[in-house]
Amino acid sequence: MNIFKTLALCLLMAAGFGTPMRAHGDGQFVHADLMASMQPGDKAALLVVHFGTTHDDTRALTLDAITKRMRREFPSLEVREAYTSRIVMRRLGERGIRKLNPVQALAGLLTDGYTHVIIQSTNVIDGIEMESLRRDAAQMSPFFKEIRIGTPMLYAPDDYRQVIRALSEQETGGAFTLLIGHGTYTPTTAQYAMLDYMLHASGHEDYAVATVEGYPSLDDALAYVRKQKKVRRLRLVPFMLVAGDHAKNDIAGEMRERLEREGYEVEVVLEGLGQQEAIQDIFVAHAHFMLTHRLQDIQAKKKAYAAGQDKSE
Repeated sequence: MNIFKTLALCLLMAAGFGTPMRAHGDGQFVHADLMASMQPGDKAALLVVHFGTTHDDTRALTLDAITKRMRREFPSLEVREAYTSRIVMRRLGERGIRKLNPVQALAGLLTDGYTHVIIQSTNVIDGIEMESLRRDAAQMSPFFKEIRIGTPMLYAPDDYRQVIRALSEQETGGAFTLLIGHGTYTPTTAQYAMLDYMLHASGHEDYAVATVEGYPSLDDALAYVRKQKKVRRLRLVPFMLVAGDHAKNDIAGEMRERLEREGYEVEVVLEGLGQQEAIQDIFVAHAHFMLTHRLQDIQAKKKAYAAGQDKSE
């Protein structure tokens, strides 16, 4: 086996192909039943946190739908909602629509006597919005007995597999599909590249991933498209929870116009990921997982290693 095949095999195994599927909790999470740990008088809540959107049409089909779904899935918990985009909150406020940020929502839960909170974000990747959310939770955690934060849509390799399965089951009409994500200026944009890699590694060679503001770019995706034989029809799919500004302006506007100028026949699927039940299932599963698991304290883990109490390394 030459070095390139060996490297490819190693990458496939690292991504989880050809190996037993690892549980979400392996390594980072430990089993800890939140409901079983509660004492008389304790109260538990689920805070669903969205980035937000000012577009009423897609909000009703995605963010509102997910929050309603969470209320159905977790009848024993108080389910509330928060937005993280201050710009979106301000613009909605100007229209008389009030949304709380995570700190405000947690303060409200505290006032109402809630002691344990699961926070489930609907972020697509583990990027700067998740970092901001964790900081907000850390600010409020001293006032609660416990706050746990669920993972975003793409986190463990199996999340990617579920997303790929959901998207690849859609009818494409024979067109090549470009999944267009938001992207980010931090190294976490590599999560989009991981999705692109896992799509191709699992045989979906008629798909590619691009981002509006990161890597892979549209040019990167087109470089792959041009290597395929006789691709003339492109299907642009927003890889975003909502079909808001980026979907309507960047994807259905500038990107479509550019691709049509280059001679492609272009179809735009103006639908947010949050409309799909299979995508909603991922967020529901992550919230359920956090009810029975907590993130392992890395400092405590290192102290155990130093004391010789853990032989796993």
